[in-house]
Amino acid sequence: MGRDSKRAAQKTVLDARQKLTSSSGTRADFDYELMHDYADTRLAASVPLAAIVVILSVVASLWVPVVFTTIWAGMVLLSLLVVALVARRFKAADSSKFNAAQWTASFVASETVHGIAWSTIALFSLLAPTDTLTPLMFAMVLVSVASNAFATKSLPHATLMSTMPVTATVSANLLVIGGTLNYTLAAIAICGELFFVYLARQLHGSALETISHQAEKDTLIAELEEARQMSDEARRHAEQANIAKSQFLATMSHELRTPLNAIIGFSEVLKSELLGPHQVPQYKEYAGDIHGSGQHLLNLINELLDLSRIEAGKYELNEEVVSLVDIAEDCRRMMELRAKSKGIELIYNASNNLPRLWGDERAIRQVVLNLLSNAIKFTPQHGKVTLVVTRSADGGQLISVKDNGPGIPEEEIQTVLSSFGQGSLAQKTAEQGAGLGLPIVQKIMELHQGRFDLFSKLRFGTEVIATFPRARVMDALAPVVEKRNRLEIYSEAG
Repeated sequence: MGRDSKRAAQKTVLDARQKLTSSSGTRADFDYELMHDYADTRLAASVPLAAIVVILSVVASLWVPVVFTTIWAGMVLLSLLVVALVARRFKAADSSKFNAAQWTASFVASETVHGIAWSTIALFSLLAPTDTLTPLMFAMVLVSVASNAFATKSLPHATLMSTMPVTATVSANLLVIGGTLNYTLAAIAICGELFFVYLARQLHGSALETISHQAEKDTLIAELEEARQMSDEARRHAEQANIAKSQFLATMSHELRTPLNAIIGFSEVLKSELLGPHQVPQYKEYAGDIHGSGQHLLNLINELLDLSRIEAGKYELNEEVVSLVDIAEDCRRMMELRAKSKGIELIYNASNNLPRLWGDERAIRQVVLNLLSNAIKFTPQHGKVTLVVTRSADGGQLISVKDNGPGIPEEEIQTVLSSFGQGSLAQKTAEQGAGLGLPIVQKIMELHQGRFDLFSKLRFGTEVIATFPRARVMDALAPVVEKRNRLEIYSEAG
């Protein structure tokens, strides 16, 4: 939130600074874009406008002496050249040193000279009969206003100064000459001036809005690019931290397993009284507690080691042809004693003639043991746990472990599936673990290109399903029938 507020304040200050340095009250960078567009348009229209001036001077020479029309055309072309030179100088200038007010004044001054050059059309009335010349001057005014208005649309002040002098002088001339026709032509010329100036301002507004939208889009793209770079940097840091964590856990797990194995081994010797009976009976009980605690701690360390190897990408499957039914049966026998100690009924169902799988036997065994251990741990006394091995709908094979325990609240399912995540029930039970069993199962199934699903409803129990894909099922091939020569069959029969 603080970063967004700081960015908004910086944007406000930048906009205020841009408006203060702008000549049009918008933004200095907008002024530059508009003037750049004006310079491009003026340079592109120079040759067509020069051709129009030449054509008009040729037409006017039918009524006005050629010397005067030539002088007029030369003045207009010279002023047009001045405008073009100023525009070219602007395009060649360093944009980093752009001064909006200075360039606006330069453009307006050159357009004023150009407009005054056009306004000398009014002098034609002194050199030819007015009754035939006034329609020509009117036509020349409209051509001048229209062409200059469109050429200067990006700079409203320049539009006004390039069109107003010729409109004012010719309209005043028509009014002085008098007559209904001349009054009408003067009114039309003035209305034409107002219309084209208004149209030029509308085009200027559209151009300004387009530039504004483009600037907002560029700003948004820049912010998105910055956010993407920050996200990539954060992701890299997270990946590095995760790798460092996994390496640390792997190293520490190896360091802890060595003394733990010694503790477990010696405590087993003490518990079994291999070297003679204890004088104090409690020593045997303490040795059993040490042995049980050591085994529990070793299991946690093994889980940490497996998880860290998986996350570091160093958990490699030792794949071979295995029987999912045999693995499930072995795991059921291993967990049956624990289930009986809690009075839990452990039911086992396996489909007949299931083909073998291509997978890592140790990893698959770990999956089944983790699922059974969790089910027995969280199922209350005299409950029921069902282990099923069968075909999946897509032709693969699955292991299902279902219990009638208290279930998991829907909002805690994602928690129990995350590393070190424990639900509220796990935090209350005496058989607490590290919350790594299900995440390890998930990752082992991913390594086998399989799927792991957990379905649970509060007070209705939990079902977990580990599904192996169809591609890992080693279906038996059809027998190969060898075709024998018919003559050989006949000869054997004979």
